[in-house]
Amino acid sequence: MDHTLLKLGIYNDTGKVHYNLGAAALVEEALKRGEGILTDTGALSIKTGKYTGRSPDDKFIVDTPEDHDHVNWGDVNRPMSVDAYNALKERIMTYLGDKELYVFQGFAGADQRYSRKFMVVNERACQNLFIHQLLIRPNEEELEEYGDQDYTILAVPGFKCVPERDGTHSEAAIVVNFADHMVLIAGTEYSGEIKKSVFTVMNYVMPLEENVLPMHCSCNMNPKTRGTAVFFGLSGTGKTTLSADPNRLLIGDDEHGWSDDHVFNFEGGCYAKCINLTQDGEPYIYNAIKFGAEVENVIVDPVTRIPDYFDGTITLNTRVGYPLEYIDNAITPSVGIAPDVVIFLTADAFGVLPPISKLSEEAAMYHFVTGFTSKVAGTERGITEPQPTFSTLFGEPFMPLSPDIYAKMLGEKIEKNNVRVYLINTGWTGGPYGVGHRMRLNYTREMVTAALNGDIEKSRFIHDKRFNLEIPQECPNVPHHIMNPKSTWQDRQAYDAQADKLARMFMENFEKKYPHMPEEIKNAGPKPLD
Repeated sequence: MDHTLLKLGIYNDTGKVHYNLGAAALVEEALKRGEGILTDTGALSIKTGKYTGRSPDDKFIVDTPEDHDHVNWGDVNRPMSVDAYNALKERIMTYLGDKELYVFQGFAGADQRYSRKFMVVNERACQNLFIHQLLIRPNEEELEEYGDQDYTILAVPGFKCVPERDGTHSEAAIVVNFADHMVLIAGTEYSGEIKKSVFTVMNYVMPLEENVLPMHCSCNMNPKTRGTAVFFGLSGTGKTTLSADPNRLLIGDDEHGWSDDHVFNFEGGCYAKCINLTQDGEPYIYNAIKFGAEVENVIVDPVTRIPDYFDGTITLNTRVGYPLEYIDNAITPSVGIAPDVVIFLTADAFGVLPPISKLSEEAAMYHFVTGFTSKVAGTERGITEPQPTFSTLFGEPFMPLSPDIYAKMLGEKIEKNNVRVYLINTGWTGGPYGVGHRMRLNYTREMVTAALNGDIEKSRFIHDKRFNLEIPQECPNVPHHIMNPKSTWQDRQAYDAQADKLARMFMENFEKKYPHMPEEIKNAGPKPLD
């Protein structure tokens, strides 16, 4: 009988429980079990079946007396009763009793003052490889002294929930119980659910227990001054691309904490999108796809084993997971001093936001809780209207506490560290989607560089009354007319109409979701001029 699992209530006497296997051994196990194949560069290629992305409707938080008053309950943080959780947990424990299992014991949080120990139990070797590469891997001494984990994640894609019996919405369920220090992930093979469950836990405990602000962001560092920058942004805004700067050191690409004096990566790896991936466009990601990396849902030629990153037949959400050390300019441990620059990235398909603007402390808190970007619908039937997306804190699905808590923490840290904050639009200029064009990446890179090194502060700024933004009029190596979006439109009246429309969307979203926010934050947001 395995005594570590026995302490959890798992009576596994198969003699087939594998602890902390290295990447090579896990790849061998996955191949032996028929879970995937190798690509021409040695990466393990797998398919995740029915679920090729996160399943937000299937995520629950257990409503315990200890946590009831802390969780921001609603459409995102859905409650599950303690009784329903206990019954589901017992069935999953029984299910694991006769399975060959793979166990990883690691850390979340590169700053050891705030790290948490996570033990992940998998029934698939490939998923254990994934989390082995994505979390922080302990050395031999740390493993010997590991002791009991702080949190346990049971990932059992083979267990299919029965909604009528288990109180779930489908055969899949992601159930977080903060009081029990346990996460149950059933019915889905998508490995991202494991990663984001760790993030959800850290987003809950860091503010409450450590006064650390958790952030859905990328982060890099100036190798000379050691100054750090934080990049917030939803999918498609350029967060990973713009933080992967050959002139700076990468701290991490997705999940971080901001303490009183440092910023630190929660993870030990990266989970990057690879649809339309090229070596020229994303050399860091492309070159990281080698032995030990895990590629998900990418079409691979069965003979040559060459991946086709432009084939979205299975999903456009193709992914690759790899350890941070596969990135040449990544630093280890992934810790930096408190940031001196924060950048919010948005891809505005309305084409009305300036390419770069400076935010006050109040405006920074406004845009932090708003988390705006926009997406376009499927192009196969033509696009007539951009779709706005407002995701609280640039990571709403993973933030269990009230947005007020995170926003207040950000404001305090900005003020304490005298942080410069900018909003950068990587979306459209010269008109909306279908009329204008996407902002040129080289211009955006120049604006990011000017924000990071302070050159943008030498510019003359004008105040935009509609969007409540300070817009610089000059930026090195960027055409002057680009800086003011209205001047890039041929039809200025059309610009005003579109800009007022977006400003009104901001207002309506804020009034609906954050009615109790302080007035000074509310007043820092956009207001239509019509």
